[in-house]
Amino acid sequence: MLDVGKWPVFALLPPEDLQLIRQACVFGSAANEAIYVTVNDEVFALGTNCSGCLGLGDTQSSIEPRRIDILCGKKIVSLSYGTGPHICIVSPVSVDGEVYSWGHNGYSQLGNGTTNHGLTPALVSTNLISKKVKEVACGSHHTIALTTEGEVYAWGYNNSGQVGSGSTANQPTPRRVSSCLQNKVVVNIACGQLCSMAVLDNGETYGWGYNCNGQLGLGNNGNQQTPCRIAALQGINIIQVACGYAHTLALTDEGFVYSWGANSYGQLGTGNKSNQAVPTLINMDKERMVEVAACHTSHTSVAKTQSGQVLMWGQCRGQAVAYPHLTHFTSTDDVFACFATPAVTWHLLSVDGDDYLTVAQSLKREFDSPEISDLRFLVDGKCIHVHKALLKIRCEHFRALLNETDEETIEIHQFSFLVYRAFLEYLYTDTINLPPEDAIGLLDLSTYYRESRLKRLCQETIKRGITEENAITLLSAAVKYEAQDLEEFCFKFCVNHLTAVTQTQAFAEMDHDLLKNFISKASRYGAFKN
Repeated sequence: MLDVGKWPVFALLPPEDLQLIRQACVFGSAANEAIYVTVNDEVFALGTNCSGCLGLGDTQSSIEPRRIDILCGKKIVSLSYGTGPHICIVSPVSVDGEVYSWGHNGYSQLGNGTTNHGLTPALVSTNLISKKVKEVACGSHHTIALTTEGEVYAWGYNNSGQVGSGSTANQPTPRRVSSCLQNKVVVNIACGQLCSMAVLDNGETYGWGYNCNGQLGLGNNGNQQTPCRIAALQGINIIQVACGYAHTLALTDEGFVYSWGANSYGQLGTGNKSNQAVPTLINMDKERMVEVAACHTSHTSVAKTQSGQVLMWGQCRGQAVAYPHLTHFTSTDDVFACFATPAVTWHLLSVDGDDYLTVAQSLKREFDSPEISDLRFLVDGKCIHVHKALLKIRCEHFRALLNETDEETIEIHQFSFLVYRAFLEYLYTDTINLPPEDAIGLLDLSTYYRESRLKRLCQETIKRGITEENAITLLSAAVKYEAQDLEEFCFKFCVNHLTAVTQTQAFAEMDHDLLKNFISKASRYGAFKN
């Protein structure tokens, strides 16, 4: 259930309403406005309603939630907000991946061609009507959108070039950001107050817009009216960026974090308060990071480790924390609720229910519970309790097997207990509960049982655990189990970290044929060029 102690704007909602909330966003200059989505996919808003940002058709404040009818049933997948504030959401309900916007529009940040404030959510149609948008990001008064094809569109305030159009004229409707991004595939976007960032599928990072604090990472303080590649990150594969008010964080494929830009609150995590115009590696002295978080309204920085620990630095209730500090939180959202100024959500917050259980949650609860199970697997001398009907529904292998036997106990010898339990748990939950280093065994099982989706999930899990030490081992496993996507990922990682990888024990013991193919492919890839 949503914690009203962390998000007090919801404090007057009765418990029965709080239990229904599944997504929420808190925004506004004083964190006094909020939008939330219920388990029934109804959308509500409450708060001070500056510039009609609640989307209710008027500018009246509301201490009680009011329903936004036009958004009900839209299944919001991305939401972002500006300083005005203006709000922008993405709904996947239609084939097009619809974008809706409303609120402050003094700089055309709603993308509707006018500067009139929008009191109700309206479809952003110009140049997007045939595009499948999957994500939006808002700066103070501009908006950018990312399509499934890797294109970026931008509109709104453009005094510093943050729209990327090559000028400083405001952009009233969505315009594709091309220039250096032409014919490239963008996979991640973020906005600072007056700048925009994009990460490509090859790990390159581009920035444009305001740069007086060095937040574009280009080594200078000049504004950029078109996307410019961050040359200092050459050879470093970025997978996610996050923007604060005037600083930027970037996460690499190895779990390292770089920062650059403004540093008056220590938000770069470098131990001082000096701005940095080029990316600087943060010394975390911890395990690998899997997520970074920042919000354009604040000077706070957050990172989450692979084991779920959360670190924070930067502005902390008005004070400066210059080094990453370990918190007791398990979610990056909690840092912004407790420490950021204002205490707003940095993205669309997901909320787990307590009392209400969906079908999926009920099935998850009954996994490996002996109370009502009718079948058990014996693996390495340990029992795993399951339900025949569910296994038949979820897996063709079990449908055939269980139609031929009435046994209540089945022994498994081919796979380990850890791997087989993870497989059965996946059938109940659609998720993998295994660390990356153990997922290779599950990849073997998924290949054996011809579970294609499980195989894809295994590959994604393994990718998150790749290092210079284990890259060759993972590459070998990918080849063995014909996991082509994982093979290509591991190969590119090895090439990008070639010197370190070739000095590992795994490389020295590499299978002859695999080594031969690796060298040949790496040569064609240009890895050995001076």
